[in-house]
This record gives sequence, C-alpha cells and structure tokens, in this order.
Amino acid sequence: MLPTPSTSHASFDNIYEPAEDSYLLLDTLSSKAESTFLTQRFHPTGPSPLILEVGVGSGVVLAFAAANAKVIFGHSDVAVLGVDVNPFAAKTAVQTIAIALKDLKVKPITLGAVLADLTSSLRPGEVDVLIFNPPYVPTEPLSATSSIPSEAMLDSHATFERDSKLLELSYAGGVNGMETTNRLLEQLPDVLSERGVAYVLLCAQNKPEDVKASIRQWPGSWKAETVGSSGKTASWEKLCVLRIWRDVVP
Repeated sequence: MLPTPSTSHASFDNIYEPAEDSYLLLDTLSSKAESTFLTQRFHPTGPSPLILEVGVGSGVVLAFAAANAKVIFGHSDVAVLGVDVNPFAAKTAVQTIAIALKDLKVKPITLGAVLADLTSSLRPGEVDVLIFNPPYVPTEPLSATSSIPSEAMLDSHATFERDSKLLELSYAGGVNGMETTNRLLEQLPDVLSERGVAYVLLCAQNKPEDVKASIRQWPGSWKAETVGSSGKTASWEKLCVLRIWRDVVP
C-alpha cells in the first residue's frame, strides 16, 4: 500500500478534509488495474503527462499522484497542477505536494495551484489526466445557495461566514448533486488531450449509470466505466469513480 500524504499542516476550518471519497480516489489510482491502464496509455517512452486535479482541496490526492507517479503512470517526470476556487485550498495544496515530494530523488514538475472555476484557466487539449472529487451532495439549486466568495467577503472580518461558504462550495452539488459535475463533464472533450483520461467521483444519487450512458453518446468514441467503488450499498452515500476516455489513441 502506497503512503497517504500528510495534511497535518492544513487547517480544515475552510477547506475540505480528506475523507472516504478522497481515499477511494487514492485506492483507485493506485490499483493494479488502473496503474496498468495508465502506464500503457502513457508509455514510459512517450511524452510525460500533465496531471490536473480540479477542486484540489487539501492536495492529498494530487500529492499522492505526484509522489507515486512512477508506479501509477510509468513516469516520474509528470507535471502536476491543481485548480480551486478556494484560495486557502490552493495554498494548502501547494504545501501538501511539496511535503510529499521532499525526499524524492526524481521529482515531478510541480506547476502549483491556481484560482479558477473548473477548467476555465486551461487551454484546449492540454490535460492528460484529470481528477475531480466534486461537490456531489444533493442540495438546493446552487444559484440559490452557493457562489464563489468575492474578494470583499474574503477581506472582511466575518470569518465564520466566509469559512462556512468555502466549505459549502466543497460539498453542495445542487440538484441531484450534479450541477457542478455536469459543468465539468461538458468541458472534458475540450480540455482533455487525445490520450486524455478523467477520473470523476460520484455518489449513488448522482445516477452514475445514467452519467455513463450519456458520456457514451458523445461524438468521438468516448467510453465511461466504473473503476472504483466503496460506501454503503443502499444509500446515496455509496461512492464510485468513473474513468472517462476516448477509445482511440493516436
């Protein structure tokens, strides 16, 4: 079992604390089946892949992928980048990655973490592996409950309200828990490279079978399969990880 990166430096007052969903992503990425798939997809003699985590949070998943890149991707020299709307998360993720890579002789290229909404800061076709642990809890529509905090909010003394809003953004998924995830899925065909692969976590109430069926209808030979699962078997809390990719690699 590969070690989980330390997040002892993180304050979880305003960023999402690693939980079952985070650890499911770690287990999925490092499983024999996925490491074999990814190593074949990103052959060691080919270009090094760019790994992006959307909603990077504490950075534990991206740091894990970076620290264990040779095992997972067949490349030690991957490039890793995090994206989040939460400035506290972006800063913490950079620290988490730095700690995880501290003792490695061959270090991945770390591009840091940027403040952005989903993949809006990326150029088309740049991302080889996209990882997304979205806000998947069904809630009221996001337009009525959530928004990206403004600079005025972040600069105010209303610390409790600010932290509550930032934490809400990490779990509130809107109708069926899919409002943010649907926006990300719409962006995948543009942001992923031709060999690109996305790993997206869902809960049972997100209707993962419907999500997979929809993706398989996208033009361009797209595939979607469940490659990891955990949690309660008869509840919306049952979690799964979808692998989404194009069937043909040039």
